[in-house]
Amino acid sequence: MAQVSRFLVLVILALAIASAYGKKKKDQPVVTYDGRSLIINGTRELLFSGSIHYPRSTPSMWPDLIKQAKQGGLNVIQTYVFWNIHEPVQGQFNFEGNYDLVKFIKMIGDNGMWVTLRIGPYIEAEWNLGGFPYWLKEVPNITFRSSNEPFKYHMKKYSEMVINLVKKEKLFADQGGPIIMAQIENEYNNVQLAYKEAGKDYVKWAADMAVGLYNGVPWVMCKQKDAPPTVISTCNGRQCGDTFPGPNGPDKPSLWTENWTAQYRVFGDSPSQRAAEDIAFAVARFFARNGTLNNYYMFHGGTNFGRTSSSFVTTRYYDEAPLDEYGLKREPKFGHLKDLHRALRLIKKPLLWGAPIVQKISQDLEITTYEKAGSNICGAFLTNNNTREPATINFRGVDYYLPPKSISILPDCKTVVYNTQTVVAQHSSRNFVVSKKAKITKWEMFKESIPSPHDLEIKSKSPKELYQFTRDTSDYAWYSTRINLDRRDLPMRPDILPVLQIASLGHALLAFVNGEYVGFGHGSNVEKSHVFKKPINLKMGDNEISILAMTVGLPNSGAFMEKRFAGPRVITLEGLMSGTLDLTHNYWGQQVGVAGEKMQLFTEEGSKKAKWVALNSTPSPVTWYKAYFDAPEGDNPVAIRMTSMAKGMVWVNGQSIGRYWVSYLSPLGSPTQEEYHIPREFLKPKDNLLIVFEETGGNVEKIEILTVNRDTICSVITEYHPPQIKTWERKNNQFRNITDPIKAAYLTCPDNKVIDKVEFVSFGIVDGACGSFKAGECDSTKAHKVVEKLCLGKTSCTIPFAREELVDAKNDSCPEIAKTLAIQVKCDGPNKSDA
Repeated sequence: MAQVSRFLVLVILALAIASAYGKKKKDQPVVTYDGRSLIINGTRELLFSGSIHYPRSTPSMWPDLIKQAKQGGLNVIQTYVFWNIHEPVQGQFNFEGNYDLVKFIKMIGDNGMWVTLRIGPYIEAEWNLGGFPYWLKEVPNITFRSSNEPFKYHMKKYSEMVINLVKKEKLFADQGGPIIMAQIENEYNNVQLAYKEAGKDYVKWAADMAVGLYNGVPWVMCKQKDAPPTVISTCNGRQCGDTFPGPNGPDKPSLWTENWTAQYRVFGDSPSQRAAEDIAFAVARFFARNGTLNNYYMFHGGTNFGRTSSSFVTTRYYDEAPLDEYGLKREPKFGHLKDLHRALRLIKKPLLWGAPIVQKISQDLEITTYEKAGSNICGAFLTNNNTREPATINFRGVDYYLPPKSISILPDCKTVVYNTQTVVAQHSSRNFVVSKKAKITKWEMFKESIPSPHDLEIKSKSPKELYQFTRDTSDYAWYSTRINLDRRDLPMRPDILPVLQIASLGHALLAFVNGEYVGFGHGSNVEKSHVFKKPINLKMGDNEISILAMTVGLPNSGAFMEKRFAGPRVITLEGLMSGTLDLTHNYWGQQVGVAGEKMQLFTEEGSKKAKWVALNSTPSPVTWYKAYFDAPEGDNPVAIRMTSMAKGMVWVNGQSIGRYWVSYLSPLGSPTQEEYHIPREFLKPKDNLLIVFEETGGNVEKIEILTVNRDTICSVITEYHPPQIKTWERKNNQFRNITDPIKAAYLTCPDNKVIDKVEFVSFGIVDGACGSFKAGECDSTKAHKVVEKLCLGKTSCTIPFAREELVDAKNDSCPEIAKTLAIQVKCDGPNKSDA
């Protein structure tokens, strides 16, 4: 009996201890931090994050984007919250379709990943007004992003709405949800000086406001040197391992919230690229220098649907991201960074628990060791910062070869599992294929009428300012005036014509005289103001001058955004016998938008309101075009090629796929963007309505519907490449190899396709890149046969890097050189064995 009583006492005591421990655990913050890292559920974490913006894709794309992000080694997804799409009209909210923030966050959590929520509410993001709704600009006495009472009132009200929405759905980490971190404001240091003391006050107010609304997860401010102690200052840029001075306090971790995977493009730009090797070097450098979170901005390229992009920004957003605009893996960027994340996880224990020691070998060579005394926990980063010359570092009695501008990662201080410059991951080339099934048929057209002053209801002495006039409801506004001339006003010589000059604050405009098209003029992203000058024909009597002024997105950055202006400023006629005539204050009829917008010609119902006529092959300005097409074959992403057009907008089944502008050529002599994404979600199996509004004139008959694939895959391996990262693992605190490390080329077709053709093999010196290889010196015909034998008809294959297997020793014309194995194959069709 005594034993039973003693047993019961012990049980009760154990339950009491467990209850007390559980209560203590429950009372502890789920997400906290110190000077080393974020701590989630009591565990230090290395965080690999990527930006995926829900409105820049569609709900049917989200599952695959999130799944691929996780496959790429990410454990966090970062997104902004876009105020202007959620509250386009004050007090009226929209969280439907691809604006469904809650659905997106829940989907991330369901995939076992965390979320960083950048509430802003200023986001920049190359997005209209930096995310601010236009109505905010019209609030009396408002100054954006300043210690200004009207602005602070609306900013807090919106922030509270977003936080309450997220709280209601229990999406914060301390509620059991995936959100581990939130951001208030965005890169405010860039503009803070313009606001003087009001800027300093605003930074403190914004931090206090955010923490006051919710303090269950940490708050960050990126690029904010004087961030208040209640938030963490983070780094944005390309080389934060070298440029970041550190967070605002020794008790805070080093976080990189924007690692730019390339650069967004504006119309007129050349392509923007950033090599996978450069990104990998920067990330490894950051983690070697005490960093614990890196976020790729962007991880998915995304599309600026509709009129959402800011001034002059292309409809295609960060296409050079690891997942391109269409959500396809851009290799080797995706695979090389995936391998990097695995390598950093292998060195996680030393990184988070070891003490760092930095040895400067020379100006360019450096060894960073993380080691825990009294244990076998040891990891090292070997760095060669010379951009041109390779080097050898002797580390603990062993020589290690380092290519130029590279970092080698040694999770056990012995074994190189990854080098930032040697890409083991496969490469790919993107292909646009004209669809056989999606032939565009039944082209018809509807011309906008050129308005006269009496056609336009709004009258004023001079043209209204364009932003305030359109209120972000349209890209377009008509301005029209009339002038009466007699014979003595007109030039007497037949070789002289009057000149219409329009000084505009931006962005672009079309001019018409007496209903006839005169020309098109535009500014640029750097200089939005421009002067339009064209000779014109005038007649005796009444002459009507009409201008279609347009914006190409609203500004998104800089100080005092609420005070920007656009549109025609001064309109003159030069070359008249009576001298220059100023028409600026000649009384103008005005109208927001074009007729086709008001009729909603881009919808099936609205298109019935117009009298469409047979297509005229002569290009004409301000013309609507209508046609139909069936959905393309297969399930690859879909695009439309617009190179035969000039500038305008495209709709499919009433959904805007954005602005196109192919007539604005880059310095390379080609359009910045030729193909435009049509999400499969927008399509029906048959009879998809295609509407094009062309501003200056083009040939719609040459528009093509395309499918997009990355079925061209490649591998490039050198003598110095380490074996594949999957060779190693860390288990039970032990670093070990799973299989025998072999140096090899690895190829895997996407979507379970098979290798249908070996297009290129070279073993020697190689020029070019995947999709455009050129054979160099010392080629080997034997290597081509080996690759065909190992790869044809298979979903994936491995080609060992072995000289004796890839070249006939008796016929090796250059046995002394370091060889490169380059392979390009074409994938096609399903795996027959899996059918």
